[in-house]
Amino acid sequence: MAKGKVVLSNKFTQMKKEAPIGFSWTVLFFGFFPPVFRGDWKWFIVMLLLHMVTFGVSGLVLSFFYNKLHIKDLLKDGYRVVGASYTDDLSIIAGDLDMPLSVITQSEGPGVVENAA
Repeated sequence: MAKGKVVLSNKFTQMKKEAPIGFSWTVLFFGFFPPVFRGDWKWFIVMLLLHMVTFGVSGLVLSFFYNKLHIKDLLKDGYRVVGASYTDDLSIIAGDLDMPLSVITQSEGPGVVENAA
């Protein structure tokens, strides 16, 4: 199971998504199908091609990276971190993802964005 889940909210549509952090057991066991279920067509195509070329061995390697790649794509699409299922400390989340995060503070409303290190 992944370490936990990050809750993200799109700053334009207010749509919320949960994204797992850490090792992706779903990619390990189901290969290129998890991106389909998440609507992540870019990584579905990349993973499908890699699975065909490496006869499925790439699934082991991608299991370590896919959740982080998915979160990076969501952040590029306008999503911002609202919280996480395993901690309230957003600096821990930023450290687990090894990237700076833009955070929507719930007390100040969805329009306010801060950077968490």
